[in-house]
Parts: sequence; C-alpha cells; structure tokens
Amino acid sequence: MITTEQILKALSNVEEPDLGKDLVTLNMVKDIEIDGNKVTFTVVLTTPACPLKDLIRNACINAVHHLVSKDAEVHVNMTANVNSNRKDGKSLLPEVKNIIVVASGKGGVGKSTVAANLALALSEGGAKVGLMDADIYGPSVPIMFGVRGHRPMMVNVEGKGMIVPLEKHGIKLMSIGLLIDEKQAVVWRGPMASSALKQFITDVYWGELDYLVIDMPPGTGDIHLTLVQTVPVTGAVIVTTPQDVALADAKKGIAMFNGPQINVPIIGLVENMSYFTPAELPDNKYYIFGKDGGKRLAEDLEIPFLGQIPIVQSIREGGDEGVPAMLSGEDATKLAFMGFASTAARSIAMRNANVAPTKIVEVFV
Repeated sequence: MITTEQILKALSNVEEPDLGKDLVTLNMVKDIEIDGNKVTFTVVLTTPACPLKDLIRNACINAVHHLVSKDAEVHVNMTANVNSNRKDGKSLLPEVKNIIVVASGKGGVGKSTVAANLALALSEGGAKVGLMDADIYGPSVPIMFGVRGHRPMMVNVEGKGMIVPLEKHGIKLMSIGLLIDEKQAVVWRGPMASSALKQFITDVYWGELDYLVIDMPPGTGDIHLTLVQTVPVTGAVIVTTPQDVALADAKKGIAMFNGPQINVPIIGLVENMSYFTPAELPDNKYYIFGKDGGKRLAEDLEIPFLGQIPIVQSIREGGDEGVPAMLSGEDATKLAFMGFASTAARSIAMRNANVAPTKIVEVFV
C-alpha cells in the first residue's frame, strides 16, 4: 500500500532546478491524496511563469514510478505562489510581494515599452501585477495603455483617503499623467518630483500584488534615491540597446544599484532593439545598432541576461495606439516578451531564495 511518507521520500529526490534544493525541503509539495494506486498531489511553483513546469511534473512522476510503485497512477497539479523575502515592517505597500524597478542609464532605449510589456507578460502568466509610472517628467503609461484623459477615483481605507489605480488589461496603473492635463509640462524641482513619487507609494491603494513594476526615469537621480529610501526594492531590471553609447550608460545604472550605499540586486539585463525584422521578411534579422552588446555586457558583469527584444513596427504601433505588443497578437513579438518575462520571474525567484532581503536606504551621503 502506498503511503504519504513514501511519496514525500520519493519527491525529496526531485530538485527545483533554479533554487537547487529538492521540492520537499522547499515545502513545495501540498495536498497529497492516495486512493489505492492513484496518487494525486500539488506542486506549488515560485512563479506562474515558470518555463520548467513540464520538466518538474515529469520528474515527479518518474520519481514515484521508480521509487514507490511502477503501477502508480500519478496526477500532478501545478500551481504557483510567488515568493517574497521582504523582511521590513511592511508599513508601506504591505500586500506587495515584490517591488521591481525597470531602469536604464539613459533615455531612448525603450524602457517604458519594456516595463509595460513585462507587467502584461507576468500578468498573463497568472500573477497579480501593478505598473507604477515613476517617470514624472515624461510619463508614458497613459498613452501606452490607452487611458489618456482618464482620472483615478478615491476610496476611504481605514479612515484615510487613498487613490485607486486604474485597471486596464488586468494591470493596476498609476502615473502622474493620470493626474494632470497632458498638455501641461511638469516643471518641478527634484524635491517636488520626489514628493510625487512618495505619494504614489503612500497614498495609492495598490492592494495585493505579486509584482509592482516601476518604470523609472532615465539616469541616476533624485527619483531613484527617493525610491530606495522609501521601500525595499526587490531588484532592478536594466534596459539597454546593443550600441556602445547605450552600454556605457547601462553600466552606470548597474553601478548605482550595486553600490554599497544602495545595494539593490540586479535581476538582470534585457537588450531592447536588438535587431530589426520587417513584417514582410519575418525570418530576417538586421543588426542596426550592433550585435549582442547587451549580452556581452551581462557576461562581463556576471549578471543574468534576460533576453533580446527586436525592433518590430507593431511594437511602436501598439504603444502609440494603447495596445502594447503583448496584446497585439503578433506571435514573434509576444514570444520575445514572454521569454524575457519568464526569465525575469525565474531570476526574481532565485534572488528571493538566495539573497538577503533588500534594506531601505536610511542615509545617502
């Protein structure tokens, strides 16, 4: 007769490839049910976007067949509970598991496009996702999500008035562009911009999220410092393009987050505008800005490389029309963003399992 102990012992031989420990040690095996030769259990993954789902399922089935009974009928249910290692008091964003910044050392590398489609890809994988547009001087989210002119509502939360993020395509959204007339320029000094960012954290009711993706402004300035002094950032995704002038600035962005005073882990680097593929020649790749510059930089700095995003006309059109590339139905583009998001989610899970929690920066000299 098959027992729960036998099943657990067999599954203790199945390793989670990214985390390097077995499923039982990681407490990823739940709800074991045994009815004669029928064995059913659930494996709780660390991310809904896990690309190793089938590999883990097959390894579980093989372990039971080889170590318990070759005649067992094994049914493995796969679910996910996004991991988090926040150890702060959670006085701010208490229900947000992971705070992910998308940053670059310079403008013009498509950072907002990458942030928007990262959020959508994570959501499509089954995660609860919010997108905060922290680019106070050049907000892009209202245009990219087709919510220009929309205004968020207010709600009373435990006696405090809070702003409710807009929701579009399953993503919670907040941007300064939703609060001011889009014809107006934001002519603010640094402290005012920093104050606006703090309000997006303290006065917006984000609720329960697996990932809050924050689209940062270009450079390494006040907004970045304010953020890391306000909340514990899980990690940073760095966006670059392949050419040397962009890579030089990407290095500065990485150096800022890696600096001892900030010490925010780098989730990885994604190379945007890697090559041009015309719609009429989908198999052709033209390396307009050079080839594999971002990939080489990631290897040199020993940080994860998250993928390459091509230049495709539909990406630009979707952003302008309020339908981001992840929703356009263009397979090659969607696959590129899904692959990037899946790799990023895996990197976040490994960061949470293996790296100490990020601390809020208290003093910056």
